[in-house]
Amino acid sequence: MPKVAVYNMNAEQVGELELDDRLWNAPIRPDLMHEVVLMHLAGRRVGTHATKTRSEVRGGGRKPWRQKGTGRARQGSIRAPQWKGGGTVHGPQPRSYKYTLPKKVRRAALYSALSSKLGEGKLIVLDGLQFDQPKTKQMVALLNKFNVEKALIVDASKDANAYLSARNLPGVKYVVPEGMTVYDLLRLDHLVLTKDAVAKVQEVYA
Repeated sequence: MPKVAVYNMNAEQVGELELDDRLWNAPIRPDLMHEVVLMHLAGRRVGTHATKTRSEVRGGGRKPWRQKGTGRARQGSIRAPQWKGGGTVHGPQPRSYKYTLPKKVRRAALYSALSSKLGEGKLIVLDGLQFDQPKTKQMVALLNKFNVEKALIVDASKDANAYLSARNLPGVKYVVPEGMTVYDLLRLDHLVLTKDAVAKVQEVYA
């Protein structure tokens, strides 16, 4: 089993922690991580784009000229698709782009992302994460002690002060273990977990 150092909030090592091989020593699968990221981004699309068909465009209720005798092509409405200002044929309509990959694929991609963080030395484990009050400066100071700018912080305790301290930082995201995604793991440079979060992650995903 791989081992990782455990630090306190002063960046001092206070122990070691053994990690589960299934999550932290899994094969790196860039193909699966790519597929899961595409699924995540597709689910975020709003899909509210719309064009008007000939029945929705204003006007065009009267036949522009009689059917026969004018020498011109027959027309039923000035809002038909071939007219300027007419309706759009087969244009985009509101829809959902969401789709779901198999659970095994999603799990394998998550294991790959977690293992890559450990392999790159970008995993930081804290013995705890507690703030007396919401203070963004304190969160910045904590991350600076580890030379971290962009990080996904995973905390099992759902500390409100820690969440509020991290919320305004553009390169920092604070989540509970159930809210961890492959997209965030790959988008943010470092992964910062508390000891309780490591246990919870291994309980939920292993």
